[in-house]
Amino acid sequence: MRFFSLILLVFLPMMSALAVPGLDAISVTTAANGDETYSVTLQVLLLMTLLSLLPAALLMMTSFTRIIIVLALLRTAMGTAQTPTTQVLIGIALFLTFFIMAPVFEQVYDDAVIPYLAEEASVAETLEAASKPFRAFMISQVRDSDLQLFSELSGKEEFDSAEDVPMTLLMPAFITSEIKTGFQIGFLVFIPFLVIDLVVASALMSMGMVFLSPIIISLPFKIMLFVLVDGWVLLVGTLASSFYV
Repeated sequence: MRFFSLILLVFLPMMSALAVPGLDAISVTTAANGDETYSVTLQVLLLMTLLSLLPAALLMMTSFTRIIIVLALLRTAMGTAQTPTTQVLIGIALFLTFFIMAPVFEQVYDDAVIPYLAEEASVAETLEAASKPFRAFMISQVRDSDLQLFSELSGKEEFDSAEDVPMTLLMPAFITSEIKTGFQIGFLVFIPFLVIDLVVASALMSMGMVFLSPIIISLPFKIMLFVLVDGWVLLVGTLASSFYV
């Protein structure tokens, strides 16, 4: 305890001395036209805060959720346990998300990032410009029933246009639609593998092999079927085209 007390006594004055100049960096300057400019230190703090929200934004505002749900259901339908591994599925979903969202990212870069780096737009204008491509993407994918549900829950049932829908309402409606669509595609993927399981189980029962697990026999047939029909290309192509139909 004495050791820690000594450390506090030594470093506390130094910390106080360093803290005083730091307060001057947190300032807001108001221009003649009313725009507000934040200090560099505060901008970095806000940037780091936004970066911590990137994983949630990746799940809530992109195609990642639908893709990972379908891939997880595919692995369950095939009965391959941990093959491919969860890390591999997340990697596939992540890079496929980058491919699908590339036009949106390019528009955000052209309309928001470049003007901000050129100091032609404020932070508020940059955020507004960056949200428009994501808003257009989510509006094109969200179901009207889900949007209506959250509109009724929020008490805002009438909007003149899609641009009037707030992000706080659009994001939960979008993620609900994505989960529903992912399970619908996963159901269609499940059907052929389920048919193989039923055929194999019926054959084993007819031969009296009730103690032999049908999964052991059906797994090679499911893998062979998936490879013969070029399943990965079909699945990835279907997922990618489902966002731009």
